[in-house]
Amino acid sequence: MENIDHLKELILPLLESNDIQLYELKWTGSGKDTVLQAAIMKPDGSMDLDTCAAVSEKISEILDESNAIRNAYTLEVCSPGAEREIHQISELEHMDHPYVYVRLLHPTDKKIEFTGTVKACADHSVTLEYRDKTATKTIQFSEENIEFMRLAVKF
Repeated sequence: MENIDHLKELILPLLESNDIQLYELKWTGSGKDTVLQAAIMKPDGSMDLDTCAAVSEKISEILDESNAIRNAYTLEVCSPGAEREIHQISELEHMDHPYVYVRLLHPTDKKIEFTGTVKACADHSVTLEYRDKTATKTIQFSEENIEFMRLAVKF
């Protein structure tokens, strides 16, 4: 398939001019089921269907005019999802106290998994408030100690 970096170069100016962030651009499927999937979001991490539809139309025009993709494909523009992975803690900075699940490489307070509210994110560390049985606790851990982090849905 065509080079993802080249395709990003084509569509990033459009996204940036509309204050939209590209979360991920990837190829899925093969043959007649090949899909170019663009996961997009607003700076606060949200996304809506109308924005996805409008951006999809504009990306399609850009890709068609550039002839950047030679084979048949389907373009899918979507939200990264309610429980999307956090690749870098800098993604948390524009969110209003996001609720997250995190798995650490090394235990903190004798645990490696936490689900809670991010209270602060600075200097390559995260401060998280979580419930432990009946008590509310706060922990701080470094970015280097994060094995995996994603947004979580609070029930």
